[in-house]
Parts: sequence; structure tokens; C-alpha cells
Amino acid sequence: MPACPELFAAAVPVAEIITDRDNASWLQCWHDRQTGFHQAAINPLLSRFWPELGMDAGSRIFVPLCGKSLDMLWLAQQGHEVIGVELSPLAVRAFFEENHLRPTRRPAGLLTLWRAGRISILCGDYFALTGNELGQIDAVYDRAALTAFPEDVRLLYVAHLQVILPTSGKVFILTTEMPDADALPAHTLEADSEIVSLYGAAFNIELLHVEQVFEADPDGDDQAHIAIAHKVYRLSPKG
Repeated sequence: MPACPELFAAAVPVAEIITDRDNASWLQCWHDRQTGFHQAAINPLLSRFWPELGMDAGSRIFVPLCGKSLDMLWLAQQGHEVIGVELSPLAVRAFFEENHLRPTRRPAGLLTLWRAGRISILCGDYFALTGNELGQIDAVYDRAALTAFPEDVRLLYVAHLQVILPTSGKVFILTTEMPDADALPAHTLEADSEIVSLYGAAFNIELLHVEQVFEADPDGDDQAHIAIAHKVYRLSPKG
């Protein structure tokens, strides 16, 4: 996706550019329990590579499009303050109920803040979130938040992230990709061109890890398998 720097200073608020259809589709997924993207365990790549960021206990970690991810529990167990944002109130309620947490609730700008212990979730539209509600953030944990958006919205997602984050914030990204059949072996794969296009102007990008696995093709027969590349990125602000 080509970069478009003028959007970063657009006069029209990003929230007004996003269609209601995208939000309605996401809400419907949770209503219909079509949540195959939810992982029933803590992501092993998170626990393995998170220490590479060198974050102190007490650091405030932002988890965009958090759903009911158990990764938030792991981050809190490391002593971090965790702040998620999630559109679906069903997902937010499920997170606290399933983990036997009793949150408080209060309005926070155009969102609602749910909080229990070290974990807070701002329930509402990511694009309606401002730095006032988010507060100081030391790092971002993005597991599939970027790719949850349609391709034509991803630039807006990154632009808004840069608006609400301090210039010193680091970003930790986990992606899942399907390489082309003629792609290089896993250990020589480079950073995805879309990641470079979206983040390269403001961040130094390090590809910490790539592992390629073969999984059953959901659209093929029982013997069909597809290659999946799991990548771990560490981004640090330039300058």
C-alpha cells in the first residue's frame, strides 16, 4: 500500500472517514459468535519475544482492538498497566466475566472505561479515542489489530495511532501472513512491504523472528496444506 503523508494532517477527523458498515460488521461478528480469530491461550510469541522491548514493570501498554485477548492478562502479570480499546461491549464484558474480574465503569470521552486491577478497556470506536482518554503510553502491543481492518483503512489506523501516541512509544507487532509459493525460505524472509510502507517514515523496523508452518487449508481437501508465516516486529520511533 503506498504511503499518503497528507492524511496524517487531514482536516477531516479520521473517525468521520470510517464507514458505519465496518463497525456494524465487527459488532455482528461478536453478536453471532463468529470469533475464530480469538486465541484460547496466551500467544507464545508474545511471551517469548516481549522481553526484547526492555519494558520496565509499571510501563503502560496499549492493546488496540483487544477483543477479549488473554494476552492482556499475561502483560498485566509482568507488572504492566494494560489499556485496551475494543468496539464490541460483548467482547469487553466477556473478557472480565470469563476471567472472574469485577470491573468498574465510567464514561471516558466518547467511550466507556472498564477497569479491574491493572487492566483497563476503553469500549468504543478506536477512531474516537484521543490522547486524553489514553494517557501516557510506553508501548503498543498489536496482535492482528492492523490486519483486522480492510486494506484501505490501515493507513488511517496507523495515522490515528501516531496522533494519540507519544513520540517515544515503541510498537510490538505480531502478524500472520501467507507467503507466495515462490517466497524465500522462512529464515531469509524480510519485513513485509506493507509494514514498511505504513510505519517506515516514523519508525525503525526490526524483524525479530519469522517462523513458517504448514496448516490445513480450510478451502481444500483433507490433504491440502498452506504455508503460514508468523512474524514478530519491534518498532522504535526515529529521532
